[in-house]
Amino acid sequence: MFIKLNEDIIIVNRQHHIQAGFTLVELVTTMIVIGIIAVAVLPRLMSDSSFSAYSLRSEFISELRQVQLKAIQNTDQCYQIDVTSSGYTLRHFSGRAASVCTNQVRIEQQQIFSGKAHIALASNASQVFSITFDSLGRMLSPACSGHCFNAVADETLAIAVESEGYIYAQ
Repeated sequence: MFIKLNEDIIIVNRQHHIQAGFTLVELVTTMIVIGIIAVAVLPRLMSDSSFSAYSLRSEFISELRQVQLKAIQNTDQCYQIDVTSSGYTLRHFSGRAASVCTNQVRIEQQQIFSGKAHIALASNASQVFSITFDSLGRMLSPACSGHCFNAVADETLAIAVESEGYIYAQ
């Protein structure tokens, strides 16, 4: 740098400091952005997360409890859940004869499983079965007590039905 002073030229020697690194603010900001991406974005990019198994189990338990409650409240009618490898369907019958549902009245739209998820019997891993309850809320078919069903997605979660009719996640 040159400065003109009284017609004399004085050379001023200035050293420039070069910054070699990141400031603390830049590092903290970068870590916060990476944290947000890791928590919010990455789980949504995964195709099947363990959340799908938990939500399938909760949904199926709710459906079982709903059918059980209908069976208790409507003793002259029969409600049945038909499970297949692709989903499950609720059927409503106007009568019951010897623990078998008769005279189908209504069939609801099939609830489709997403991805490779499914519900299976715990005893033999069958993916095709029907579930009925008696007027006291006890499960008639399939005949099991305790760990009866598995909700299978990326992991396997158990669904239990006690002999008295209590349905819960195990």
